[in-house]
Amino acid sequence: MTDDALTRDDDTGFDRVLAFTVPSRNARGRVVRLGPVLETVLSAHTYPKVVKHVLAEALVLTALMGSLLKEDGAQLTFQAQAEGGAVDLLVCDYRDGEIRGYLRHDPVLAERLEEDCSLEAIFGKGYLAITFDLAVSKERYQGVVPLEGTSLAHACESYFAMSEQVPTLIRINVRSNDARCVAGGLLVQHLPDGEEGKERLHAKEQHPDWEHVAIMAGSVRPEELVDPVLNLEQLVWRLFHEEDEVRVEPLAPLQRGCRCSVSYYQNILSRFPESERADMRDETGQIPVDCAFCSKILHIPA
Repeated sequence: MTDDALTRDDDTGFDRVLAFTVPSRNARGRVVRLGPVLETVLSAHTYPKVVKHVLAEALVLTALMGSLLKEDGAQLTFQAQAEGGAVDLLVCDYRDGEIRGYLRHDPVLAERLEEDCSLEAIFGKGYLAITFDLAVSKERYQGVVPLEGTSLAHACESYFAMSEQVPTLIRINVRSNDARCVAGGLLVQHLPDGEEGKERLHAKEQHPDWEHVAIMAGSVRPEELVDPVLNLEQLVWRLFHEEDEVRVEPLAPLQRGCRCSVSYYQNILSRFPESERADMRDETGQIPVDCAFCSKILHIPA
């Protein structure tokens, strides 16, 4: 395969997932580099550096896994709950190219965290729940794995191995300087019968095609994932240029999407008894609601 085979007029840079397949190896992948959209999400709250990097990693994972959804309106929710660490709650989601996320942390414990610390140091004991809500069938699929290992990416690899029986390699890197932050990620999976329409349950970690793909994908360098000069097509070419064919498809641009609205919270508050809503109202007769995702304060007539 030549370098020209992956050259496009609209080469993919920040805030857009690049989907790719390696047909001869029955492998598919996603690669993304978040920049301005990531900074917008992070700007809703003030986070210590280590905690900020955890949320950035989670948002990259959310974009990578959410982009595997094929239906309009389908949603991926990425949620970690824990106790005994600096972070006790992390929530991100993806729907139709929109991502959002936040985490709740203990400021004192978070400031004590060292860079490259373990998940246990960050979260204590807890679990990661990954939920796919399908729009057409209204079906919901959820997998839960312990918050163990060196990173959220490692926990997600465990999710795919345990819940979907799909060999998966994920690499993430985050780099920040004060308010500026960039985070990139690569996800590669082995689907022995192709991406469409057949059972995947007999995918095996020791399959020779997967072993080859995992070695090639695993050669990605952390700095490549966050290098703004290297577009994503060039990165995929660097990893898989020895293959006969690599198909790439830039997906729709990502956006920060927060779905908080007066009507949304009115619907939620309508489920509370009137006596409880009366206690929530302020002097104007409205109920103030602080959105955890975007920090917007809405005043709800309810």
